[in-house]
Amino acid sequence: MPSDLPSQPSRRNALKCLAFGGAGTLFVLAGGVFTPVELALAASSKDQSAASGTPLFLQISDSHIGFNKEANPDVAGTLKQTIDYVNAMPVKPALTIHTGDITHLSKPEEFDLASQLLSGLSITELHTVPGEHDVTDGPQGEYFKRFGQASDNRGYYSFDHNGVHFIGLVNVMHFKPNGLGSLGDDQLAWLQNDLKGRTSSTPIVVFTHMPMWTIYEPWGWGTGDAGQAMDALKRFGSVTVLNGHIHQIVSKVEGNITFHTARSTAYPQPMAGNGPGPGPLTVASDQLPKMLGVTSIRITRHPLAATLSDTTLA
Repeated sequence: MPSDLPSQPSRRNALKCLAFGGAGTLFVLAGGVFTPVELALAASSKDQSAASGTPLFLQISDSHIGFNKEANPDVAGTLKQTIDYVNAMPVKPALTIHTGDITHLSKPEEFDLASQLLSGLSITELHTVPGEHDVTDGPQGEYFKRFGQASDNRGYYSFDHNGVHFIGLVNVMHFKPNGLGSLGDDQLAWLQNDLKGRTSSTPIVVFTHMPMWTIYEPWGWGTGDAGQAMDALKRFGSVTVLNGHIHQIVSKVEGNITFHTARSTAYPQPMAGNGPGPGPLTVASDQLPKMLGVTSIRITRHPLAATLSDTTLA
């Protein structure tokens, strides 16, 4: 999908593109296979011809409500723009999944504002997992008071929708010494039990905050015991694993398991290993378009397949 934006948009328009072009990913289900479709593409396709299959859920991530630094002084505004854009989609998915860092400092007023904004989504069924920024006040804190009911205040839980089994995992409560996320023995045992009795043809969606494969260990971009979870999932024919945390799109496929990260609605982060460490990436206004992008989708139907290619707005 070629961009019709000017090559040097204003910072205001570029920030608008951050919300519209990079804030979420629409997932469609066809023949038991999930295909990620860039949100901007789905929203601009009135007949959904770009998104073959049934729109099932939308992933957004890393809203960081409460952040107000130079990288984006109006994170509430870009989340609101994203929500408005989702609400304008002609065919809406049934679910929204937020993969963590709803807030920046776990403050009650940040959760208040985030809840107020998210309540504006026309997709009323919202599922969440916490990011590390959501639980700085501990396992009995604000996140669990507001979003803990679905998981009996554990943070991890599962549910079924339209023949798909969804599993929300928490990997931000017990960090490994090297900064990698961790699921822990109790959660891994729960996962094994949750998968018992499910046929291998059941489509599985796993959503969590930190990556479930090691993208870059020096920055803690991974989950130390994710391999044990992946072993439990290998027998299923279609597994999609979603995360946030790194504020950029990175994907890979291992066997029947597809891993896909999400962009943030708040600000970009540097690519792995580029610079002294992770964190909000501030760029000059004329450089910001290079950090934002659109995704071209080519779908073949027999057999069903998708080819994705990312292009920056620059």
